[in-house]
This record gives sequence, structure tokens and C-alpha cells, in this order.
Amino acid sequence: MTKSPTSNDLLLLAGKVVTFILQAAMGFGAAVLVFVIGAMAFSHDTIQDQLIAETGRSDLVLPLFPSFGVLLVGLAIVASLFVFFGRLRAIINTVSEGDPFVPVNAERLSLMAWLMLGVQLLVWAAVPFALQLVDFVRVFGEDSDVKIDGGFDLSGTLLVIILFILARVFRHGAAMREDLEGTV
Repeated sequence: MTKSPTSNDLLLLAGKVVTFILQAAMGFGAAVLVFVIGAMAFSHDTIQDQLIAETGRSDLVLPLFPSFGVLLVGLAIVASLFVFFGRLRAIINTVSEGDPFVPVNAERLSLMAWLMLGVQLLVWAAVPFALQLVDFVRVFGEDSDVKIDGGFDLSGTLLVIILFILARVFRHGAAMREDLEGTV
């Protein structure tokens, strides 16, 4: 069995490790979000009672709908990133095996681009929910410096464009390789 020239590449090893850690972090984050959503759903009255007891304000109501909105959007983002890092790790594996120009990598890159576009849109979807929560948070102190930034993200948009272009490059490279193998 011969080793591929990239089998000892530290950059590829680092990529594998980092994507594994990031995917594990997204899995952990998803589990935490599911737990918090469940806890809020089943313990809303208890949380509300504790909120009144701690603040002394019986008129203060935990904004359940915006809270669930932010949490559910966050869960969708984390799930998208979990899939994203898994696909990236799969691409890194094909590179380390010495065979990156396979059609499945073009599909992986396309999916990664769509996932990142979805993340960009989900961030915007969270803004209305988050804005409703700002007023609730400010009740706890005039000093509360809460900033919601759901504006246009140039780097995220650039990443989406780059991923779509790379998908085309990989698709074209895989087709060229198939043509070359057919002529030999």
C-alpha cells in the first residue's frame, strides 16, 4: 500500500481535527439548545414565578414567543453548521487520499454554499425575535448595552459565492478527469 503524497500533510491533519472539533461543538450546541427549549416549554410557569420573585415586578412577563424564535433559529443555524463541517471534513479526506476531483465533492461544495446562504438568511430571521427580547433585557438595568446586528455580512456573502464557484471548479475538474480517463 503506497501512501499518497498528502498523507503526512500537517495542514490537512489540522483541517480534519478542526472540522471534527467544530462539528462536535455544533452537536453539543444543538443538544444544549434542545434542552433549553424543552426546559422553557415545560417550566415556563416556574421561570415566570422566579422572575417575579427576583425582580419584584408582577407585570414583568417572560416573552416566550420571541425566546422560542431565537432559540429555534439558533438551532437551525447550529444544525446547518454541523452538516457544513461534516461535508468540509469529507472533502478534506478526499484531498488527503489524493483524489479531490470527484463529482461528490462538487455536490458537497454546492450543499455547503446553500447551507451558508441559509445561515445568512437565518441570522436575518432571528433579528425580529431578538429585537423583541431587547426591551425585556433592558428592564433589568438601564446600563444594559444590548446591540442587535443583523445587517448585511459581506464576508458571509463572499464565502457563499466562493463555495458556489469552487463547486463549479470541482465539477469541471471531475468532468475533465473522466474525459481524460476515457481517452487513455
